[in-house]
Amino acid sequence: MSKLLIVESPTKVKSIQKYLGSDYKVMASMGHIRDLPKSSLGVDIENGFMPQYSNMPEKRELIKSLKTAAANSEQVLLATDPDREGEAISWHLAQILALDLNDANRVTFNEITESGVNAGIKEPRKLNLDLVDAQQARRVLDRIVGYKLSPFLWKKVKSGLSAGRVQTVALRLIVEREREIEKFEPTEFWSIDAKLLASRKSFVAKLYGDKNGNKIENIPNEASASKIVEDLNEATYTVTEIKKGKRNRQPAPPFITSTLQQEASRKLGFTGQRTMRIAQQLYEGVEIAGIGATGLITYMRTDSLRISEEARAAANSYIKNRFGDKYLPSSQRYFKTKSGAQDAHEAIRPTVIELSPESVKDSLTAEQYKLYKLIWERFIASLMAVCVQDTVNVSITAGDYMFKASGHTVSFPGFTVLYEEGKDEDSENEISLPDMNEGEVLKLKELSPNQHFTQPPARYTEPTLIKALDDNGIGRPSTYAPILSNILNRDYIEREKKSLKPTNLGMVVSDLMVEYFNKIFDVKFTAGLEVKLDKIGVGELEWVKTIENFYNDFYKLFKKAEDSLNGKRVKVPVEETDILCEKCGSKMVVRSGRFGKFLACPNYPTCKNTKPVPEDEVKQPCPKCGAKLLKKISKKGKKFYGCSNYPVCDFAAPGVPTGEKCSQCGDYMIAGIRGRKYCMNANCVSRQKKTTKKENNDE
Repeated sequence: MSKLLIVESPTKVKSIQKYLGSDYKVMASMGHIRDLPKSSLGVDIENGFMPQYSNMPEKRELIKSLKTAAANSEQVLLATDPDREGEAISWHLAQILALDLNDANRVTFNEITESGVNAGIKEPRKLNLDLVDAQQARRVLDRIVGYKLSPFLWKKVKSGLSAGRVQTVALRLIVEREREIEKFEPTEFWSIDAKLLASRKSFVAKLYGDKNGNKIENIPNEASASKIVEDLNEATYTVTEIKKGKRNRQPAPPFITSTLQQEASRKLGFTGQRTMRIAQQLYEGVEIAGIGATGLITYMRTDSLRISEEARAAANSYIKNRFGDKYLPSSQRYFKTKSGAQDAHEAIRPTVIELSPESVKDSLTAEQYKLYKLIWERFIASLMAVCVQDTVNVSITAGDYMFKASGHTVSFPGFTVLYEEGKDEDSENEISLPDMNEGEVLKLKELSPNQHFTQPPARYTEPTLIKALDDNGIGRPSTYAPILSNILNRDYIEREKKSLKPTNLGMVVSDLMVEYFNKIFDVKFTAGLEVKLDKIGVGELEWVKTIENFYNDFYKLFKKAEDSLNGKRVKVPVEETDILCEKCGSKMVVRSGRFGKFLACPNYPTCKNTKPVPEDEVKQPCPKCGAKLLKKISKKGKKFYGCSNYPVCDFAAPGVPTGEKCSQCGDYMIAGIRGRKYCMNANCVSRQKKTTKKENNDE
């Protein structure tokens, strides 16, 4: 009889079966096999908050197969993912298969490689019931909040809404940032730049302060700037101090889950969900030409910066062979994991250093290659020597004022030959300054007074929101992607280019939740609850008592909210447009439905007119009446260009009008997707000729 090994994902089965051989039969649970019911709360609040699990109906045949395989095996090993959720899935499997919880039947693999799998198999252990309790506590907490507050929102706002213990806090952050932006009042200030000449090379120095080095904090208006410029026009520009030095730039640490999602968003434009989906594929195993199925990265749900000494040695050897000894640091670099981290797994790194991105490129999809390259380069760079820069800071006195200029040159690139971390905001680039000497008089070429206004805080982007959640200890790495997906899918926020902007609906929901459940959705309270969940996972807190304490506070707030809003509904402001309803003449409003946004008449149900939201304006005017053209989508989902003056003007075409007329029939010429011009009259002779030619080519 062989041993039965159960993993979560079927993708792992082939790789692990290859490594373990015929002594083992490897099967997949396909994720969870038991769960709380969808149609009810599924938590017995009156009896110790016991979750009421049931087998998932769609897994009926799989469960039967697992039971049969277990009955015919000499040993059953549970090898689900090495995290709290994976531990809970193994516990559910143990319950269904009637395994003894005192047996050492739990194994974990940090990487799906031959060495990683064999190392895991050699160290079976008992199920960690503390981790199971921590996962159950999280599941029960989220179920209570979601199943109590979502129906509350249906009654008070509109059907189909949802609230979540963590997603509502994320929404609150976005809404509060939007309110800061709305309230922001810009303040005018000015700066003055001097374009100077030294050694026949021009450079720019910025006004810093007075000649004694006291910084000028604010030049409030143009009059003040003009007065300073007037004084400076006649001044002599003398180099009074030159400071030269060296600066070391340290590499970024290897990825953890949150930083991987941030960097993949910055550099690759991937959403958090997409990043985690691809990372899961790279972890579970990819068919590599000449090697077979191989896991390319370590487990991707981690908050630890720890790396194994074996991986460190392999990376050091690679760096030495490819770049030379000088690209290794003088002493080994160790990164400190932040306090409060679970530190259950290594940082995200390649499993086999020698499998460079280029060597496996042909075996990967385009998106797998991009993410693997990012992970591989970040890891190698994290262990390389620092980038050394020669810096120079120059102080220049001009009359009663002082200017400063700074620059640097790279004397040794270090890790930057391979990788540099992306930034959320543009930083001012330092320049390379010409050679100068103290006491040297510089020639003034130009003075530039520049008007500025203070800027409001920037809206969150996906990477900056993930960073805010991570910094505040809200949620856990594996939850960031679904959090963002939920609030986007519920139409609580929308993407405006790369920024995340709350919708009117999102603001109403956030305000309602904060007004009545401020404590529950407070950032510090939510972070504190995460700490308690972690303490449950290491046996320091009892999970039922933790939930009981939470529920007592939550229920009081819930009852108070229901009593205060008894019979009342909260109205969501609608976005009014300038587009007139052709049936009744009212200005149409933007509403949201199952298939996204659409225009609706505000007089519903008296007037039930709806139509698609027009897209971008087109620069070319309507050839019929000269009004604006709009890019629209028909009810069948086809794009076309229509007049904004509809129904007075009925012009509509499948392409953009060129402003020309057809020489054959006199109708309007339009440009297609690839820019090819053709007559919009389908019956035109010119169209018929092209069709005939195409048909002949097809033959």
